[in-house]
Amino acid sequence: MSITILAIESSCDETSASVCVDGKIISNFIANQTVHEKYGGVVPELASRAHIQNIVPVVDAALSSASCQLSSVDAIAFTQAPGLIGSLLVGAQFAKSLSLALDKPLIAVHHMQAHVLANLIADDKPDFPFLCLTVSGGHTQIVLAKAPLDLKVIGETIDDAAGEAFDKTAKLLGLPYPGGPLIDKYAKLGDPLKFKFAEPQIPELNFSFSGLKTSVLYFLQKQEEGFIQNNLNDLCASVQYTIINILMKKLKKAVDQTGVKQVCIAGGVSANSGLRNALQQTGKKHGWQTFIPAFEYCTDNAAMIAITAYHKFLAKEFSSLDVGPTARAEW
Repeated sequence: MSITILAIESSCDETSASVCVDGKIISNFIANQTVHEKYGGVVPELASRAHIQNIVPVVDAALSSASCQLSSVDAIAFTQAPGLIGSLLVGAQFAKSLSLALDKPLIAVHHMQAHVLANLIADDKPDFPFLCLTVSGGHTQIVLAKAPLDLKVIGETIDDAAGEAFDKTAKLLGLPYPGGPLIDKYAKLGDPLKFKFAEPQIPELNFSFSGLKTSVLYFLQKQEEGFIQNNLNDLCASVQYTIINILMKKLKKAVDQTGVKQVCIAGGVSANSGLRNALQQTGKKHGWQTFIPAFEYCTDNAAMIAITAYHKFLAKEFSSLDVGPTARAEW
């Protein structure tokens, strides 16, 4: 008997739906929101309204592409936490309504656990145990995965996330939102060693990026007019090199401490070409087996919710209709 999961992701500003059959992703549709660009960041109220507009056509597209009828779905999954509460509410209430109407089990999924398990979507996937560096706009973590539902955070940021560091330093450089991808673009044309910025010395496996942002700010304040425009490629390359170097040093330390050499990355920042290259080069140097999700599974997407829900279905970890979305939630 096959298991078909319909999953919904709405934690921030992407509305996504996916159909998963027996652990294989059959469809994965994402509707992006461009309304936030002129505000320099995601506006929660506008994000919620856009989710309301997008969720029905996105779910319909996912089902149609998978040639799947609602009546053949075995469970409905949704992102419960963390995220913007209004955005989460749209996905949660929609999923609950389907669950109630169809009399199908409901599965609540933790967004960051799903990012880690996105590495299980491809045919070439890591064996357990593996380490995952999860980097996004709101989180930076090192996770030890012993089994699909046995995940432990062994290191995390104590202040800002890596993605936030990319976007906020991009803003200091005068780049539009979202600035992280633009830093990656211009960094390819620059010298990563041209400028040196602070690398906070945080104990154990934890991270900090607030000092880096301050370092970039103070450096730019000392420069003459026109400096950024004349040195944009080198500045982007140097900022990106510093962020990635911080990440790789901690990841290497995690490998040394755990002895686990199956190493993955996940989250929106794992789409960064510099980080992807750095992981592959570091892995080759130290004898790691490295795994990187396809681009479509790096940013927020329902496929990662679906693959996580599939394993929760196997473990019979279902949720009641009383479960509510949470802006922040521990694992």
